[in-house]
Amino acid sequence: MELKTEYEFVLPRGYLDREGNLHREGVMRLANAKDEIVPLNDLRVQRNRAYLIIVLLARVITRLGALNEVNTGVIENLFASDLRFLEEMYNRINEDEAVVKVSCPECGASFEREFGRLGE
Repeated sequence: MELKTEYEFVLPRGYLDREGNLHREGVMRLANAKDEIVPLNDLRVQRNRAYLIIVLLARVITRLGALNEVNTGVIENLFASDLRFLEEMYNRINEDEAVVKVSCPECGASFEREFGRLGE
């Protein structure tokens, strides 16, 4: 039995960098205890609890398109729909069952995507 710790995703809209390049495909890893504890000491999170998801996602997204690094600046500049998508994915993969509703960006068809049961 192999534990799956990384999950690929495709953002609904994508991150648009300063040069105008669109980055949509990425990888998110499972969060560990440190990922959820360290952000609580971040002054931005202490000032505004809503910032917690920004710091969390910056810690667990290991790849986004051709970017060299995914940091809080990247996460802050995502489109709102992409931020909601990633927050939902974070919640799903860090629970026992990982199924999310996704929509095809080309045809708009909706379907559920199972990331697999964690630990299987």
